[in-house]
Amino acid sequence: MGIKAALPRYELYLYTAVLGGALIWAGSWIFEASSDNVNRKAFKESVKPGWHYFGRKMDVADFEWMMWFSTFRNHILFALAGHVIFAKIFTLVAPKHRSLIFGVYGGLAVLIMMGWTFMALVLSHCIILYSVALVKRKWMCFVAGLTTLASIKLEPYNSWQESLVTGSFDLQDILFYGGCGFSIIRGMSFALENCEKKDGNFTFSDLLKYNFYLPFFFFGPIMTFDRFHAQANNTQLTRKEREMWNITTKALLHLGVILVVDVFFHYLYILTIPSDMKLATKLSDWCLAGLAYSNLVYDWVKAAVMFGVINTVSTLDHLDPPQPPKCITMLYVFAETHFDRGINDWLCKYVYDYIGGDHDKIFKELLATFCTFAITTLWLGPCELVYIWSFFNCFGLNFELWVAKFFSLPPFSTIEGAMGEAMSRRIRGVFNAANFWAIVLYNVLSLNSLEFAKMVGRRLIFKGFPLSTLSVLFVTYCGVQLVKERERQQALLEEPEPVKPAEGDKEKAE
Repeated sequence: MGIKAALPRYELYLYTAVLGGALIWAGSWIFEASSDNVNRKAFKESVKPGWHYFGRKMDVADFEWMMWFSTFRNHILFALAGHVIFAKIFTLVAPKHRSLIFGVYGGLAVLIMMGWTFMALVLSHCIILYSVALVKRKWMCFVAGLTTLASIKLEPYNSWQESLVTGSFDLQDILFYGGCGFSIIRGMSFALENCEKKDGNFTFSDLLKYNFYLPFFFFGPIMTFDRFHAQANNTQLTRKEREMWNITTKALLHLGVILVVDVFFHYLYILTIPSDMKLATKLSDWCLAGLAYSNLVYDWVKAAVMFGVINTVSTLDHLDPPQPPKCITMLYVFAETHFDRGINDWLCKYVYDYIGGDHDKIFKELLATFCTFAITTLWLGPCELVYIWSFFNCFGLNFELWVAKFFSLPPFSTIEGAMGEAMSRRIRGVFNAANFWAIVLYNVLSLNSLEFAKMVGRRLIFKGFPLSTLSVLFVTYCGVQLVKERERQQALLEEPEPVKPAEGDKEKAE
């Protein structure tokens, strides 16, 4: 049925009240668990003194967040600020050569931070992928790229390459694997786009300028070569109306979100509690459900802010970078689930959409998802947890298609056609609510632990049945319907419904 099916306004008000009350209720359980166990021995390493005027300790379990916005905040800001200044100066002085300036500044920054051996390693990866790109065979590009990627993800090859990089600073491991991994993915994009080029080849300098763009180099997001090359070499540099105002507003919004998250970490220890299984077993079903959901929301917020900061810098360079991922609250289908839109766009363009086509054929979809998650597994680093995560998400994506195919057959399609659009939306919402929790459980295991995900699943599906199970599903159903309402309103804005002719107009026409 159509996405524009409407529900009565009072029904939506009810859903809003139920969802708001449930979130406050679950949040109160998490707050109580955090306050009562702040001095717990298991919290010693991950709960540290916070802002002194709050008088509370702070959850510092996420190294990545602390690295970006606390420990190495000044270093990151210094590097990005230097890029902005140099890029702006040379964009004004020599706009035709600004992509070269991007590459030179990025290359020098990487050389200073990581040393000659790391630079030589990255250049060797670039040379391998450029050489294969000249052959213009996509399968060879994939083989070379995935083999190179495996060399930094699998033992003993990754340890050997890492040992070549000298130094002992705290960020070395993260910068090494981030820089090498993203460089290889960018190199594969370059090679695959070169295969599509009809006349001649892109140059090696094009690859270097693309790869060493500093804002994207270590942490992403991935921007495919065709888009970057076209935008970085565009000399018609103009700003849209109020574009600088929008950039400033987004930058201030990101700063506000960072402060809000830090404040929340003083009161809700959502990252530390799941790591203490003895404490987690004593918590209520609602508290566990709230922890699982809030961990996914936090991971989305972190990705949105981190990529948002980088995107703000790249937007100042007149680039149109990949947007932040879609909020987990807005997701109720596996087909839209991702936490890194750049990698998602890369996988969709070169693997998932290329193999799956219109994603309407069961076998092609199975093959497309298998190949996509096989590459994703290699990208994340093969291990038991990643295997389990990939399997369940691959299964969920295919299961959605199987269910859609099954219910499109008579008599189900006939029954749905006979009922009203609003009732169809309600029934679909029930299935979407169950699907939402499948997404949560399948992904929370990669954010916390397999044990925590299994315990949440057991409590909500088996031990908590029927009260906890049905109440959590009902709250989720309310949230899904509110998301559907937002999608309906957006669809109406993009494609307004045709105005029905008045009765007098009908008579005149007759």
